Amino acid sequence: MNHFLRKFSNKTSLIRVVALASAGSGLLYSTIAPDSKTSFLVSIPPPLRNSETWPALISLNPTQYGVLHVSFSRPDAVPPPDMGKEASGDLGGSPKHSCNCLGRDTIANAAAKVGPAVVNLSVPQGFHGITVGKSIGSGTIIDDDGTILTCAHVVVDFQGLRSSSKGKVEVTLQDGRTFEGTVVNADLHSDIAIVRIKSKTPLPTAKLGCSSKLRPGDWVVAMGCPLTLQNTITAGIVSCVDRKSSDLGLGGTRREYLQTDCAINQGNSGGPLVNIDGEVIGVNIMKVLGADGLNFAVPIDSVTKIIEHFKRNGRVVRPWLGLKMIDLNDRIVAQLKERNAAFPNVSKGILIPMVSPGSPADRAGFHPGDVVVEFGGRPVESIKEVIDIMGDNIGKPFKAVVRRANASSVTLTVTPEEANPDM
Repeated sequence: MNHFLRKFSNKTSLIRVVALASAGSGLLYSTIAPDSKTSFLVSIPPPLRNSETWPALISLNPTQYGVLHVSFSRPDAVPPPDMGKEASGDLGGSPKHSCNCLGRDTIANAAAKVGPAVVNLSVPQGFHGITVGKSIGSGTIIDDDGTILTCAHVVVDFQGLRSSSKGKVEVTLQDGRTFEGTVVNADLHSDIAIVRIKSKTPLPTAKLGCSSKLRPGDWVVAMGCPLTLQNTITAGIVSCVDRKSSDLGLGGTRREYLQTDCAINQGNSGGPLVNIDGEVIGVNIMKVLGADGLNFAVPIDSVTKIIEHFKRNGRVVRPWLGLKMIDLNDRIVAQLKERNAAFPNVSKGILIPMVSPGSPADRAGFHPGDVVVEFGGRPVESIKEVIDIMGDNIGKPFKAVVRRANASSVTLTVTPEEANPDM
């Protein structure tokens, strides 16, 4: 520090700069170039940013005070590319995000963008026309035609308790307006449903984002009406971006969820999970009872595909092969080879540990222990790639190249059937 101060004939000016940067939680960034030249970036806090006097305090003449180069920016300005990169710890190659910091208004601004489009849903429950209660939940208006995205278990009869509702839903907006909504589509397997309302006046809508860009640790906001308390907002982080349904003990076709520690309670079901850009990146669906911070949402990328199925087919069409599959990587393969020297000579692929008797895969000749390396004429390394290749094609044959023990390889032809919706 003494060496640094000796570069200035007027130490008071330097002290005033540092004091200004520190006042009111201001931020001072510095970088030291190879030629020993030092540069600073000072972010002026809100109480001082509109001051008429602060420019005079920081105007330094490099020829008078040495090699100090000082650049100042208001809090909403963008730091120079090289300086921002060092300050944020960006090492290059990491995913780019539209916001590199969490400010005091970040959560509030994200919630404000989506909040008006979040609705409370109420469905009567009863027997033989006698109402005994209500099912409550949340939803999000995603189109100005009145399309509302929510959970199927909020609006669809699972246990024969809602015969009095007849597919009608009471919808309450944040601004107090109420509408009678109609359940248009519902997929019980994914627990996603669409409700529609009609309005003569404009409706607020929320923008759908992209869940594939999320990383563990990203900030998110859960919005909804827990316990009928409308306009409730909680914040947290993404704990896992691909929590598998099998990890949660859920049967049926493979599904993936976003795991978050945002506080979610009864009534939050169907409400949006929002990123800090104010975009819907998930639909809150469930929590683990007896545990704190274990909550789950359907990724919006999956929801978008479900909505496309609704529009195209009126329902979700899921091809079924009858295979249990596991993604392989180098370490798993190495471990399997240690246990069995005859394991197929592969580095990646999809392991088949089980084949359902009488299934399309069984009839095609798949065996437990097979490793799928190609499907539909394309190399594959993950279950998701196989699902994407099949799409919603039912009855269309696909060729699969599988590797077997002792370096043998075989090509099989399998024709998917439509999965039972109750599976």
